[in-house]
Amino acid sequence: MPKANDLILDTGDLFPSIEIKKVGGGNIVLPDELSGSWGVVLFYRSHW
Repeated sequence: MPKANDLILDTGDLFPSIEIKKVGGGNIVLPDELSGSWGVVLFYRSHW
């Protein structure tokens, strides 16, 4: 449940630009990698 001061994405909002390390090596830059396509992004927290 988001807190009152948290920013959350809503329908029609642009995805913020972020660079993520891929498990097998390399990086992916979102949303550039999905330009012109639909995509699903899953963030798995695992153990911090």
